Amino acid sequence: MELDTNRRGPFWDMLAGRVPPPPSAALLGWELIEIDPEHGTIEVAFQATRQFANPVGVVQGGFLAAMLDDTMGPALVATLPQDQFAPTLDLHVQFLRPARPGRLVGRGRIVQRGKEVCFLAGELLGPDGRPVATATATARIQTVRSSA
Repeated sequence: MELDTNRRGPFWDMLAGRVPPPPSAALLGWELIEIDPEHGTIEVAFQATRQFANPVGVVQGGFLAAMLDDTMGPALVATLPQDQFAPTLDLHVQFLRPARPGRLVGRGRIVQRGKEVCFLAGELLGPDGRPVATATATARIQTVRSSA
């Protein structure tokens, strides 16, 4: 996949290597597979380590929720100008079946985009391609104030 290295903003700067990934993305093993900003879609991968497992050996739901949030959010943020960001206002997750440690794939999309409020949807797939969790979220577009 070829990226537009002329785009700017937190998301694009990270992909171009101009800034390091956020610590949460690094912890989750976030990896871009494919992005289509014009259609508001993204596909990413995560590496769920054994440290993410609960006492019965499956990935704890909070990590799955974080992965879904880090799938849907970038689908929207990739469409924004460099001075805007879109924090999540709410996140609703449905856990469908246990997820074992290993590679999980997230697919996210913008469902509806307003001037400020946007609705997002995503799913997290296990190694067999079957969904382990789905989510919807609401995000609010905000202008990022320069710290200078």
